[in-house]
Formats: sequence, structure tokens, C-alpha cells
Amino acid sequence: MRRPGSPSLPRSPQTRRRSAVPSSRLGRAVRIGLMAGEVAIGGVLSSARALASGRRPEGTMSLLSGRNAEVLARRLSTLRGAAMKLGQMLSMHGDELLPMEFRQALSILRSQAYAMPAAQLHRVLGREYGKGWQSRFADFDEEPLAAASIGQVHRARTRDGRDLVLKIQYPGVARSIDSDVDNMATLLRWLDFLPVGLDVEGLAAEAKRQLREEADYLEEARHAARYARLVGPSRDVLVPAVHDDLTTRRILALDYVEAEPIEALARPDVPQRTRDLVARKVESLLFRELFEFRYMQTDPNPANFLYRRADHRLVLLDFGATMALPAERVEGYRDMCRAILADDVGAIRSEALRLGYLRPETGEESAAGVIEIIRLVCEPLRHRGAYDFAASQLPLKARDLGLEVAFRRGLPTPPASTMFLHRKLVGSFMLCAMLHARIDVRRLIEPYLA
Repeated sequence: MRRPGSPSLPRSPQTRRRSAVPSSRLGRAVRIGLMAGEVAIGGVLSSARALASGRRPEGTMSLLSGRNAEVLARRLSTLRGAAMKLGQMLSMHGDELLPMEFRQALSILRSQAYAMPAAQLHRVLGREYGKGWQSRFADFDEEPLAAASIGQVHRARTRDGRDLVLKIQYPGVARSIDSDVDNMATLLRWLDFLPVGLDVEGLAAEAKRQLREEADYLEEARHAARYARLVGPSRDVLVPAVHDDLTTRRILALDYVEAEPIEALARPDVPQRTRDLVARKVESLLFRELFEFRYMQTDPNPANFLYRRADHRLVLLDFGATMALPAERVEGYRDMCRAILADDVGAIRSEALRLGYLRPETGEESAAGVIEIIRLVCEPLRHRGAYDFAASQLPLKARDLGLEVAFRRGLPTPPASTMFLHRKLVGSFMLCAMLHARIDVRRLIEPYLA
């Protein structure tokens, strides 16, 4: 859509699949139920195939086949909303619980959601901006740049010449968060791959709280503005400016920034020094967030990062899952990191108790398992010199140990807010692994522990 006489925006290729977003809670619950039925049938067929080939079916593992993951991914990508968001989290942070084949199939949820049909998109724009919303823009590209779990992103140019991206929320997402999370929690229980002793209700409550905040784009705009102030003038990080006059509770207007997805840097033709540079920026930003800002964007989805080659800056795109960290908790993490760098198992245990990873009543076998996981996950911190993320096989080792501890020994459930911070730490290491980075992580964190 372009006004006559105005210069046109470059058009996005029209390759994205389109499907209307189911917006009623009942309709979404029915779809989740049908999805569960498809997974159950897939599990029966997987068991039958195992028997036919002379193998013994493996119970829950028959439900966690690649074929079933493809069913889940396909259904969640049309459902979108909180249900898809939880699927994304499983794909990124299920290393300790899910088979590789299952996570790989779910990984399409990070970038391949269906887009809204044009008619549904126009209804959302009309509801948020009012009748004649088109008059606000000299040009609006109806083909989205990206379609994610909660909304899709479009380029637009205002009549006064501002080049923007508009993040437009799918209809019904905000009001269906509670039911989506409850229904997905039921599905995960039924799949029976949740660890022994996991506080599902506590985690579901925290997921609902964070998702409600993510679905409020006025709140995200405030987070972005605060984050930009904390970063200040930076040679490493760029936070696109928010345009308040075009931002509503369901539409977020930001500066358009010409940059490439960070995932594109994983190509073999990208120089090692570039990948290492970007990985150092990712880890340095994490430590600034934790120890300097005490304010953290907790969603390390690669789609939330761009890289601008012109000035070698990271561009941060999503501030929905941003949280302030109490000073006492930050000091607890500082002491934990000191214990990890010293590889002092006794001190690690004490700090794990202080932070809630362990409880006084936690059994010795479970406690030992938790400490093993902490030491393994933080291996890049303990390592002296450049840590080779590509050669380390850290995700595979973490998955094997996590499965053994979670299902055989039981894991105490830490505070939900701690789980989301853990997501950021592990996710940043996964980004480094994706980039095949070789960087000295210990050297980056040491100044904050002096």
C-alpha cells in the first residue's frame, strides 16, 4: 500500500504462509486438544513401528519422535500466541530434557510462524489506529518481515518520512494467555517428560506473568526506553528508538535498522574473527545486564539479535521479556560466579542454597546432581583462555546429564525468576555455539567479580 507520489519501500518477498489466528479461548483450547490427539496417535504408530522392527517401544520416548515434533511445530505455528511461545522455549532450552531430533523439529517455531491474512491484519490496524489508518503512512508493506509467536513485523514509512518497523500483535493473544499456558501445561504433563518434583504451577504462574507483560507493547516501549538509557552511547549495542505517536498496547513502532540476522553469521564463509567479535559482544552485554544494569532482557532467541556490519554493533529487537533484578540476588550471582571460577564445590553448594537452586531438605543425591549441572553449564566461565564452543559439545553433555538428574534423582524447582535468568545464560552460550565462537568468557566476567 503506497500513497501516489511517495517513494516506495523495498518489498519483502511474498513467501510467508498465511493463516488466520484463532482468537477465541474455546477455539484455541479445541486446537490444543486436537494437537494432543495427533501426538497420541503418532506415539501409538511409533510404538507399532518399533515392534514391527523387533525393537521394544520406549514409553514416553515414542511420543518424542521427530514426526510428533513436526506435528507440534506445525500446529503451534498456526496457533501462535502463548502456546507457540512455550514451544519456542522448549526448542531453545530443552537440552536437558528433549531428544535432539525433537528439538530440531521444534526449532522452526523460532522463525517460521504463519502470517495473518491481509483482511485480519487490516482489522487489527483499524482497531488500534482507527478508521482511515492508511492516511498515517506514505507506504506500508503488507508482506511481513517476520512472523513470530505473539505478533508479526512490517515495514512502513510515515508521511513525514520516518522509516519504521511496526510490530503488530495477533488478535486474541493477550486474552488467551492463561488458558493457553494451562492447556499447554496439561499437554506437557501428559507427555510425561517433566522432571520429578518440578513445580509446574509455579512456573506456569511466572510464564503467565511474563507473557502478559510481553503482550503489552506500551510496557515493552517503556522497557526499551529504559534499556537504551542504561546502554547509553555504545560502540557495541544499538537499541532502535520507539515512536510513541504510533505505539499502542497492541502495536509497537520502532526505527527501522538495516542489519542482518545474527544467525546468518553462522555461515562457513563468515570469518572466524567476525563470529568471535559478535560472541564477545553477546557475552559482554549479558554481564553488563546482570552486574551493572541489574536489568535484563531474558529472551535470547537468535531472532531478537541483528548485526550491523557498518559499525559492528548488535541491534536488539525485543524487550517484552525484560526484568529488573534485586541487588541482593545480583550479589548472590556474583558470589556464585566467584565460587564457579574457583571451582569451589562447597561454596557452589552454599550459593546454590542461597539462590534457591537447592533447598535445605534436598537429598544428597539430588544436591550432587544440581552441583554437577551448575559446574557443567558454567564450563565456559571456568575455562582459562579461549573456549571453543563448537568443539565442546556442551549442549549434548548438558542434555545427557540433565536427563539423568531430572528423571532419576529429581530436581528441586528454583524460584521461577531464576529459571528465566538461567534461560538467558544458557541461551547466550547456545548463541556462541551456533556461531562456532572461540572466546575467553572468563576474561570477560572477571572485572565484575573483583
